[in-house]
Amino acid sequence: MERRSIGAGALTVGAVGLGCMPMSWAYAPSRRRGHESLAAVHTALDLGSNLLDTADVYGPFTNELLLGRVLRERRSEAFVSAKVGLRAGDQHVVADGRPGYLRRACDASLRRLRTDVIDLYQLHRVDPDVPVEETWGAMAELVGAGKVRALGFCALGAGAGPGAGRSGDRGYRTTLRHLERLQQVFPVSAVQAELSVWSPEAAWQLLPWCAARGVGFLAAMPLGSGFLTGTLTPGEGFEPQDVRARHPRFTAEAMASNQVLLAGLRRVARRHGPEVTVAQVALSWVLAQGPHVVPVPGADRAPWAAENARAAEVRLSAGDLAEIAGLPVEVGAWD
Repeated sequence: MERRSIGAGALTVGAVGLGCMPMSWAYAPSRRRGHESLAAVHTALDLGSNLLDTADVYGPFTNELLLGRVLRERRSEAFVSAKVGLRAGDQHVVADGRPGYLRRACDASLRRLRTDVIDLYQLHRVDPDVPVEETWGAMAELVGAGKVRALGFCALGAGAGPGAGRSGDRGYRTTLRHLERLQQVFPVSAVQAELSVWSPEAAWQLLPWCAARGVGFLAAMPLGSGFLTGTLTPGEGFEPQDVRARHPRFTAEAMASNQVLLAGLRRVARRHGPEVTVAQVALSWVLAQGPHVVPVPGADRAPWAAENARAAEVRLSAGDLAEIAGLPVEVGAWD
């Protein structure tokens, strides 16, 4: 698989990563199968999708424990991207950027992941009660201690929620201010934010900042939380604990309205051959946004991990990209 740089060229990863959150958190709890998730991770590594994206809050903790079972055998093949800065309560999650908490959380993640170093440690959320420089400084100390190789910043949820880059891009303006402050403390190696065919705002607001500074970009939710796979049926519904059950994009009406977007992606996929899927076209679009962009699609089944990895082989033409750019804007965003 093609390799791409994270940071100023010092760290390289496969062009398509693996988002591990669906294995343990947020989506369809009745469908979680530990053995199938393990197979998905092994398949991803076999095909070169070596960036494994996790967080201590996923589960909480169970996602890191699951990955630890793979890393015990295949640590040298994997690039571990973990997150810190969110704590799970009984019914909610809260940001915690206190230096003492970060140090304890890092040590705990290392134990669960069965490794002595995390390749990319990302600040999951900014704690409004702690100066971001203080939080980032504590994370930089972890690099100095040899527990972490590089630092990243998550721009997820910067505003009201997914799609927060809209309405004047208030969320991303805040993100850019944070990034400038962080750069004064310790280099930012990667930024993670939502980027997909139906959420392209980060391409306009965040990618230029990253490209100008040699910062990698991890594209979260590149398949629109499953919608851009073309496998979800409008009105089918979701389990109550599935985050999509409460998301405006996933009402029956919004999903029906957005079928025209999927139809356009299917047209492009057909031109590339019968084996190319809608999901692969959606991921190829993300890859085309820049050589420093790495999509991190979630998958908890080996066939899906394999399909996503092979998206790196799909090359969209200028005509394909222009056609996708002309597709209708999605409906049902948070705002």
